[in-house]
Amino acid sequence: MVPRRQEYGGKRSAGARSGSVTHFRTAMNSGSLRRSPAVLPSVLTFLVIVASGGLLLMIEKGMLNNMDTPPPRGNGRRLDLIRQAGKHSPDAVDVESQILQEIRNRTIRTMCSQKNMPHSIWTLSPLQRKTLLQHILVNDEYRFLYCYVPKVACSNWKRVLKVLSGALESVDVNVKMDHRSDLTFLSSLKPEEIRYRLKHYYKFMFVREPMERLLSAFRNKFGEIESYKKKYGVEIVKRYRKGHAKDTNIKGDDVTFAEFVRYLLDEDVDRMNEHWMPVYNLCQPCAVSYNFIGSYEHLESDSEFVLQRIGAPPYVHFPERQTWYKPVTTETLHYYLCSLPQKLLRELLPKYILDFSLFTYPFPNTTTEHCRH
Repeated sequence: MVPRRQEYGGKRSAGARSGSVTHFRTAMNSGSLRRSPAVLPSVLTFLVIVASGGLLLMIEKGMLNNMDTPPPRGNGRRLDLIRQAGKHSPDAVDVESQILQEIRNRTIRTMCSQKNMPHSIWTLSPLQRKTLLQHILVNDEYRFLYCYVPKVACSNWKRVLKVLSGALESVDVNVKMDHRSDLTFLSSLKPEEIRYRLKHYYKFMFVREPMERLLSAFRNKFGEIESYKKKYGVEIVKRYRKGHAKDTNIKGDDVTFAEFVRYLLDEDVDRMNEHWMPVYNLCQPCAVSYNFIGSYEHLESDSEFVLQRIGAPPYVHFPERQTWYKPVTTETLHYYLCSLPQKLLRELLPKYILDFSLFTYPFPNTTTEHCRH
């Protein structure tokens, strides 16, 4: 079982010491950001450009060409094992991933430094703080915090946490994932314990292109999960399908993507289901200074980097995707977004504006010419 609480002087791995993050990909020092209707897309876009401008200038002048990636900290035995296996080691991370990290870091610092933003989790609203603390998982032995985001490989990361705690023998064990048992959530700890861990533990999260994550949630929950069809599907059909408001025979198994989007437009982002709640609202990257924000698009290399950084044992690896997993392809996303009425898409994007802006994802191209192809 995972120890619910551990003395603050417990084991501290070399790879998870606070105050010593020097790797190019992990320079994070964000303040805080409160969701505000006054923050307009145009302002956010401008801030993204300003925040990343210095790095883009370095790229243009070729200043990154001869820059060596500093060796990551952690257990040397793990790096040796990776090299022997011929895998892509953290000290050879592709430049693209490094650039994304630096742009995100600059953008978050710029956005979160504004005076009217909250400076810690304690200045969030009670509901926002509750959501955040319920999504941060704790490992006291390796001294790290992981904010899980549904539909961003969180099931596999939970497997990793269970292996690290000894609750699971291997990440490859074929068992149904229990998303609550054998896991310690930050919400279960006392305020002083929460403060200590937020200050001293290594903190990370993973993000994904907002519309791709949304479509993944839609296809999974309304295509495969009966409980979601009954709870959300029936409600959506009654509310948004003409002539079905009083229909008692609705199964909720044929919800269209457009109906789902209409439902989202009427939802308060702070009260959404976690599978389609914006990443910003789940993990509050301005109230929590994350040391590393990984990408679903670079899942393998970013996950290996985190495992190295926290000092995980060599036998612990990030699980491979299941053979039955059906990824959202570029073509599939293009089809669904282009099939939406443009008015719905224009109204939907602002719901996820902070995810697009803070994590540097471009808005989807759904112009008539693009969709025609």
